[in-house]
Amino acid sequence: MAFNYGGRDEIVFAIQNMIKDGVKSEVVNSDLVSRYLFTAGVPDPDLIIRTSGELRVSNFLIWQGAYSEWYVTSVYWPDFNKVEFRKALDTFASRDRRYGGLSQTDGNEDYHD
Repeated sequence: MAFNYGGRDEIVFAIQNMIKDGVKSEVVNSDLVSRYLFTAGVPDPDLIIRTSGELRVSNFLIWQGAYSEWYVTSVYWPDFNKVEFRKALDTFASRDRRYGGLSQTDGNEDYHD
């Protein structure tokens, strides 16, 4: 759970701290940025569950969620129970995780694992 959290603020905070630490621009890469985020040391989420049927990111884990699978349900948070969670997990298990690449079933040789 993240209370009073904003993904944009988190990225700005990370950049500010990199500047304070004297990080040179030529060494900045995605791994370094990740180490400056609030979630440093925590793996990026594989699955993000969005309750209430809303189809927006809402400034949530903008960096970390780049390759996450999203599950959107019309069920509101107070009613989200074990049955609903199982539905989300079952849907996630059937997904073809591509991490920005193309599906292996496309027959495209440009597939990125």
